[in-house]
Amino acid sequence: MMHQKSVLRVVSKLLIPPILLFALYVQFHGDFGPGGGFQAGVIFAAGFILYALIFGVASARRVIPAAATRALLSLGVLLYAGTGVASMLMGAEFLNYSVLAATPLAGQHLGILLVELGVGMTVTGAMVTIFYTFAAQPGGDELPRNKQNNPDEGAKT
Repeated sequence: MMHQKSVLRVVSKLLIPPILLFALYVQFHGDFGPGGGFQAGVIFAAGFILYALIFGVASARRVIPAAATRALLSLGVLLYAGTGVASMLMGAEFLNYSVLAATPLAGQHLGILLVELGVGMTVTGAMVTIFYTFAAQPGGDELPRNKQNNPDEGAKT
């Protein structure tokens, strides 16, 4: 696989932390500008997918196992729905954040933060799960030896 590509391995080790940090920035800056949970979730998942492409799917599964992606999916949906249910229990409509804090403005900020965090968790879990599913298909982890050395060889008819 990519074990011989030391430059890619070193560069990816330098790039993945800023990618994940940028995802957190997009997540928490989404209240005030472009960004939010969906974009942050995709960026966060892209960091893990890059890791899997460079270091192998088996190594990536040790970093974020399937149980963790299922937990992200479940907890994200529960956080989103729980925010709506909490607002209903406090006497407002579903996802009316105004009642979640002492002042309506503080409630709006808290509600948006929680909902966007739930969306980000769900999207990250979904993207990584989709990648793992496709990578688990026969031939998903690496190409056969003869096609790795000469990619045009398989295209000749």
